[in-house]
Amino acid sequence: MSSPLHAKFYADQAIQSTVEVTENVAMARDTHRVRFRCPEIAARALPGQFVMLRLAGYNDPLIGRPLAVYDVIQSPSGEPESVDVIYLVKGKLTKRLEKIQPGQWLDVWGPLGNGFAPVATKHLVMVAGGIGQTPFICLAKEHLGLQRFGKPSREPIRCDKITLCYGGRSADLLAGIRDFERLGVEVRIATDDGSLGYHGLVTDVLSQVLAESDACQVVCCGPEPMMEAVAHVASAAKVPCRVSLETPMACGIGICFTCVAKVRDASGEWDYKRTCVEGPVFDAALIDW
Repeated sequence: MSSPLHAKFYADQAIQSTVEVTENVAMARDTHRVRFRCPEIAARALPGQFVMLRLAGYNDPLIGRPLAVYDVIQSPSGEPESVDVIYLVKGKLTKRLEKIQPGQWLDVWGPLGNGFAPVATKHLVMVAGGIGQTPFICLAKEHLGLQRFGKPSREPIRCDKITLCYGGRSADLLAGIRDFERLGVEVRIATDDGSLGYHGLVTDVLSQVLAESDACQVVCCGPEPMMEAVAHVASAAKVPCRVSLETPMACGIGICFTCVAKVRDASGEWDYKRTCVEGPVFDAALIDW
């Protein structure tokens, strides 16, 4: 019998490295993108995986911060070279990270977690709230046949169309819209204050997209109440939905059990699963919200 603590996404193959920052730029209000050079992590990263990040040379804060891999940047010869992550400036680590300049260093370990498995579908619908769009650029590139990921690189599964339903409190908090549009992704916006796109909830936009489409699947990331609402909308429409949980983590490698989520098994019983190891991506229908 296999160990109940075993998971194939353990960090055995993860890279831990001190990496050089090459860019640290503003994307939106309180939202920044940092790029660091690490070909080893870039080569292994799959859409939906994450890295743990600390400020090199600092013991305060001591614990790393989990950040989704936003993009994998290739060298002029086409080899994976650098990794982009997006962060929201809100705590001690990210306030210090905001001041990091190119040429300075970070401690990083990853890639971690299971990420999004490639699933065949005609129409991939991505739903994001806040900075929940961060796991989706690589996934869009893969499903559009623009880039391959992993080592060895996995076979991409193409889809005919990708739509990003992106919600936020106001227009100035939305980050990376142009990045998706440049790939050919249809972007539909919802804002709480009506400053851009639909005035209301992103779930309303999702409902409209699902009503217009067939043979689609949903992936979602963002605040938990929004993900729960998206899961209900998808279930009512009988559309498969996978969510990337943003559970707070301390270690990122399955040791501390601080990031557990209640997930149901095939029998309908629930158990605690570590988001950093068994997740962060789960079937939305199995989450005990």
